[in-house]
Amino acid sequence: MKLIIQIPCFNEEHSLAATVRDLPREIPGIDTIEYLVIDDGSTDHTIKVAKTSGVHHVISNGSNRGLGKSFMEGIKYALAEGADILVNTDGDNQYHGADIAKLVAPILNREADLVVGCRPIRAHQEFSWFKKLMQSLGSFVLRQISKTDVRDAASGFRAFSRDTCMKLNVYSKFSYCMETLIQAGNSNLRVTSVDIGVNPKTRESRLFTHIFEHITKSGLTMLTMYVLYRPGRFFFSIGAAFLSVAAVLGLRFIVLVYVLEATLGRTYLPSLILLSVLASTGFLSFIVGILGEVLKYMRIISENNSYLLRKMMYDKN
Repeated sequence: MKLIIQIPCFNEEHSLAATVRDLPREIPGIDTIEYLVIDDGSTDHTIKVAKTSGVHHVISNGSNRGLGKSFMEGIKYALAEGADILVNTDGDNQYHGADIAKLVAPILNREADLVVGCRPIRAHQEFSWFKKLMQSLGSFVLRQISKTDVRDAASGFRAFSRDTCMKLNVYSKFSYCMETLIQAGNSNLRVTSVDIGVNPKTRESRLFTHIFEHITKSGLTMLTMYVLYRPGRFFFSIGAAFLSVAAVLGLRFIVLVYVLEATLGRTYLPSLILLSVLASTGFLSFIVGILGEVLKYMRIISENNSYLLRKMMYDKN
């Protein structure tokens, strides 16, 4: 059983050595543990620090392509190297390396396909009350979209089985955290979580400059994934809302004209124009929803074919 621990990095020369030192050298049930650093176009000495810290594999994107892209590059490399389990951690030494044993245990016991390390959000001393609130709210929304029960959706401390790695496709360059959860939940993969510890903060996040940017990017990612995985529900809901308002206007027109006969000096033309626009928009949303469902099934077929090709290629190697 081979475990590869990957660390996506962007300018982590000051914290990477401590991160690597904190990683486990042996775990019960694991025969081989190797470390992989994915350098995302660092302009400092990240690569040099990685090599002198005893990292087994170092790959470089050549330019800054984003966390999501770096994550997928690491997955492809780890699969090619024969990883049975992949663990992702951060280069800023945020998470306790010793908790990796807790992460991989459900996969070793064949109880889960993806395991998320959940931080103590409410007890986190470095999180403001507002950040705690936003983290909890964001995780709640993601649980509804992904059909999982993970309490810390933004945690990047995760373990993936080999088969799960072959099924993942990350489209966002911002981050993989929410997108992979939505994919896993909607693909009926077994997702679970374990409680983990965190180390003192070594730097500010490089994914966003302030909490509102994080909220905006995360919200757009969740909306995009919701449309991608549930286009019918999304567009049918919009269409139903427009048609409901159009129905109210139509009922109002019928009551005023044919029941109360209140037509003196009134044409109701503005209301009828608005009714037509709303009804047309509603029916158009239904059509888009139907097309979205067709495209969704085509995408599922394409992803399944991609999974089979990956399985054939990596298992052969």
